Amino acid sequence: MQATAYTYDPESRSGQVLLDDGTPVPFDAAAFDAGGLRLLRPGQRVRIEVEDAKEDLRITLVTLQTL
Repeated sequence: MQATAYTYDPESRSGQVLLDDGTPVPFDAAAFDAGGLRLLRPGQRVRIEVEDAKEDLRITLVTLQTL
Protein backbone atom coordinates (compact mmCIF):
# COMPACT_ATOMS: atom_id res chain seq x y z
CA MET A 1 0.00 0.00 0.00
CA GLN A 2 1.21 3.52 -0.72
CA ALA A 3 0.85 6.68 1.34
CA THR A 4 2.41 10.11 1.84
CA ALA A 5 4.49 11.00 4.89
CA TYR A 6 2.54 13.58 6.90
CA THR A 7 4.40 14.00 10.19
CA TYR A 8 7.60 12.56 11.64
CA ASP A 9 9.30 13.06 15.01
CA PRO A 10 12.98 12.05 14.83
CA GLU A 11 13.27 11.72 18.61
CA SER A 12 10.47 9.18 18.97
CA ARG A 13 10.86 7.84 15.37
CA SER A 14 7.08 7.92 15.02
CA GLY A 15 4.59 9.93 13.01
CA GLN A 16 1.68 9.74 10.62
CA VAL A 17 1.10 9.02 6.96
CA LEU A 18 -1.83 10.05 4.81
CA LEU A 19 -3.52 7.36 2.78
CA ASP A 20 -4.51 8.34 -0.75
CA ASP A 21 -8.06 9.05 0.47
CA GLY A 22 -6.65 11.56 3.00
CA THR A 23 -7.02 9.34 6.07
CA PRO A 24 -4.19 9.88 8.60
CA VAL A 25 -2.72 6.69 10.04
CA PRO A 26 -0.09 6.76 12.81
CA PHE A 27 3.05 4.63 12.87
CA ASP A 28 5.33 3.83 15.79
CA ALA A 29 9.10 3.45 16.12
CA ALA A 30 8.92 -0.31 15.49
CA ALA A 31 7.30 0.24 12.07
CA PHE A 32 9.82 2.95 11.20
CA ASP A 33 12.80 0.83 12.32
CA ALA A 34 11.52 -2.21 10.39
CA GLY A 35 11.90 -0.27 7.14
CA GLY A 36 15.54 0.62 7.79
CA LEU A 37 14.99 4.34 7.27
CA ARG A 38 17.06 7.02 8.97
CA LEU A 39 14.92 10.06 8.15
CA LEU A 40 11.48 10.82 6.76
CA ARG A 41 10.32 14.14 5.37
CA PRO A 42 6.70 15.25 5.08
CA GLY A 43 5.50 14.88 1.51
CA GLN A 44 7.64 11.83 0.68
CA ARG A 45 5.82 8.91 -0.92
CA VAL A 46 6.18 5.78 1.17
CA ARG A 47 5.20 2.16 0.97
CA ILE A 48 3.53 0.78 4.06
CA GLU A 49 2.50 -2.65 5.25
CA VAL A 50 -0.46 -2.80 7.58
CA GLU A 51 -2.20 -5.16 9.94
CA ASP A 52 -5.98 -4.78 10.16
CA ALA A 53 -6.95 -4.82 13.82
CA LYS A 54 -10.76 -4.93 13.57
CA GLU A 55 -11.52 -1.28 12.73
CA ASP A 56 -8.06 0.29 13.02
CA LEU A 57 -5.13 -0.08 10.65
CA ARG A 58 -1.78 -0.71 12.34
CA ILE A 59 1.30 0.09 10.27
CA THR A 60 4.00 -2.56 10.63
CA LEU A 61 6.52 -1.26 8.06
CA VAL A 62 7.39 2.09 6.47
CA THR A 63 9.80 2.27 3.51
CA LEU A 64 10.41 4.74 0.73
CA GLN A 65 8.44 4.22 -2.46
CA THR A 66 10.80 3.40 -5.31
CA LEU A 67 10.05 2.76 -8.93
